[in-house]
Amino acid sequence: MPLTRRTAISAALPLAAGIAAAEAPARAQQPAPFTSRPIFGAKQWRLANGLRVVLAESHRAPVVAHYVFYGAGSGEDPQGIGGVAHFMEHMMFKGSGNVPSGDFSRLVARQGGQDNAFTSRDVTAYYQHVESSRLALVMRMEADRMAGPLFNPAEFEAERSVVIEERRQVVESQPRSKFREAFDAAMWGRQHWRGRPIIGWEEEIRAISREDMLAFFSARYAPGNATLVVAGDVEEARLRELAEQTYGLIPARAFTPRNRGEIPIAPAMPRIEQTSPVTREASFSRAIAAPSATWGETRHAWPLEVLAHVLGGGTGSRLHRALVESGIAVAAGAGYDSDVAGASIFSVSATLRAPNTREALEQIVEAELRRLVQDGVTEAEVARSIRQTTAGAMLALDGLGAAPRMLGGALAIGLPMEDVEHWPEKLRAVTTEQVNEAARAVLVNPLTTAGWLLPA
Repeated sequence: MPLTRRTAISAALPLAAGIAAAEAPARAQQPAPFTSRPIFGAKQWRLANGLRVVLAESHRAPVVAHYVFYGAGSGEDPQGIGGVAHFMEHMMFKGSGNVPSGDFSRLVARQGGQDNAFTSRDVTAYYQHVESSRLALVMRMEADRMAGPLFNPAEFEAERSVVIEERRQVVESQPRSKFREAFDAAMWGRQHWRGRPIIGWEEEIRAISREDMLAFFSARYAPGNATLVVAGDVEEARLRELAEQTYGLIPARAFTPRNRGEIPIAPAMPRIEQTSPVTREASFSRAIAAPSATWGETRHAWPLEVLAHVLGGGTGSRLHRALVESGIAVAAGAGYDSDVAGASIFSVSATLRAPNTREALEQIVEAELRRLVQDGVTEAEVARSIRQTTAGAMLALDGLGAAPRMLGGALAIGLPMEDVEHWPEKLRAVTTEQVNEAARAVLVNPLTTAGWLLPA
């Protein structure tokens, strides 16, 4: 979640203190205390080896979610071997010191639980959902592979083939995924961390060696670069005990901090088009480089969340009125993700309704972006967007995995826990002027690419 700081002088000072403060020289204002209750009421602490532990306690049902986030995603892939973070996610299931290959998932399933993992640009995470009495088991096994996976040489080549087949299924056989991959490379460059696919280019997947993987593990998978998040039916004293008995036995070691580097001044390709025989409707995309909660002008992060909703958040948005209600497009929207490590993007998308022309659709999109820069948004639009964004998102918080995914994802990229616990309050603090300032700063950025996916 993005970070916005508000300052105010507390109204709760005793009267005498208030008078003294009025007579004293002016002092720097302090951030106002949060007035809302934290969403999850999570607690956090660190083990001696640097591992951050987070607990979001809930006793509504006798189940727990156990997640380990590493501050290493595809954005940390070394040049020339893109996809190593994702490939390593696969190999982490191929056995560790005390858990033979394949036994991790079999043991979790035997206990009636579920386990999986995922790799994003920013993190790699491993998780299990189990009955709460089985928490000790999954903590022992997860700590075992944090201490030292085997990366079994006998299974390395077979798993490479699995990853390449996965790429063919999720990217090369899917026109939209294939287009998105080419679009990102066009905007950022084929070897930029945002321009490379998370799964990797096929030729680079084929180039990854076991030694490359061992080096990546050594550089990134230290306890001090990891966050353990447990949510559900476990008390703090018990989790502290289990954490010390499992993860606490892993020695501390140095790791390579995340360093995303600079972004390009201009796009590698300002426009891109692809055709597909299975695509039925032409779809348009436009992306503009934007600051995030961790990079650039971070003060624009929360306002950009609001701006994206004003422009393309549902039926009351500007793009819906200009494109869908006018009959130009079948659908239209805008998006922005603030909680990423490094640069983010502000995006616009639309699906053309035949027989309208692509030129007509693009002209309307550009006109709406210019109007935002020149005239800004209204207070009514900002109020509506904040209300709908907070109400809609709160409905998704009840699942077992919501707390660990939100808390772990934010902490793993360097954001404070308060950005998750109090994000509705932070969003409600956004003003109309802040949204307009963000629009003027970001929507004119020359690092932008437009693209079309067209029927063949």
